[in-house]
Amino acid sequence: MDRYQYLLLMAGCLLITLPLELVLRARVYRRPVRLLVALLPVVALFVAWDVLGIERGHWTYSARYTTGILLPLRVPLEELVFFVVIPICGLLTYEAVGTMLGLLRRRAPRREGRDA
Repeated sequence: MDRYQYLLLMAGCLLITLPLELVLRARVYRRPVRLLVALLPVVALFVAWDVLGIERGHWTYSARYTTGILLPLRVPLEELVFFVVIPICGLLTYEAVGTMLGLLRRRAPRREGRDA
């Protein structure tokens, strides 16, 4: 079970933020091309950084808490999943906050003219 903890944690992050898409209509998953365009630079940059760190020996990964599945250039599967999942969670949160702020602005009484 320990080997899957990291992946389970990433799945938990997606599950926790899923209501933002379904309830608050963050529309992150509903716009897959925009999601892909947003994710690709982040994933490419951080995977390259990861590969460099691995090659230079700056960091290692615990065999106990990772599946042992290595992608090309010895990048653990969990790293790629992290670089995809966490930005998605961030985008969901950002869009949900924008939705909520828009709703609050529409419901708030107009102050124009009252403060003058």
